[in-house]
Amino acid sequence: MTSPINIDPKDIQAYWAKYQDNKYVEGWASLWTKRADTIGGPLALDGHRRKALVPGCGRGVDVLLLASFGYDAYGLECSATAVDACKKEKENHSRYHVGDKKAWKGKVTFVQRDFFDNTWLKEIGVPRNGFDFFCALNPKLRPRWALRHTELLAPSPRGNLICLESPRHKNPLAPGPPFASPSEAYMEHLSRPGEKISYNDKGLVNADPLREPSKGGLERVAHWQPERTHTVGQGENGVIHDRVSIWRRRD
Repeated sequence: MTSPINIDPKDIQAYWAKYQDNKYVEGWASLWTKRADTIGGPLALDGHRRKALVPGCGRGVDVLLLASFGYDAYGLECSATAVDACKKEKENHSRYHVGDKKAWKGKVTFVQRDFFDNTWLKEIGVPRNGFDFFCALNPKLRPRWALRHTELLAPSPRGNLICLESPRHKNPLAPGPPFASPSEAYMEHLSRPGEKISYNDKGLVNADPLREPSKGGLERVAHWQPERTHTVGQGENGVIHDRVSIWRRRD
């Protein structure tokens, strides 16, 4: 994650107003150009190294951390400038100590591609564990985001989608990114991927806990409050609002 910076929310809203719907890739690419500055271990039972995908990986710190724990980690970004930032961060390899001495470090690959496109799948061998970037996308794209993850995840229990639910406490009507990402929004979209989910006038999903998930809906297998998180995920007196969830296919 990058260091917090002070940005007027009105400037963010005006910026993203120029990049609606499918223009989000162009928007993130332009932004990066301006700002250049419960799942198991990494080795499967048969000995092969497991893979992890981090779409919207920023400057790659999550990718490098996963590799330090032994996974072959892949970072996906839509901007060439972002990928350059990832490669620069990779040079700081001494910060990422080996987390599993039995597995040692996995390989690191950064790719400039669109998450919703298929051209990169064969290129990197389709990692079947993923990390999300829910808060970075305009809420209009959340149905596509959820459906895309069902296409990429391996069958349970091999495939795991790991979500850092943040910022949960942000005003849902406030502009983004990051957009408010309460746990209920994850539940509705991932339980019914591809479906249009209704939101009320307060910007919250109209959640129905009694409604059955769709046939292709993912199942939340774990949900917890992390012991620590960045300041953006904290409230007054250091109260942690962020949550972590793990999702799997039901088949």
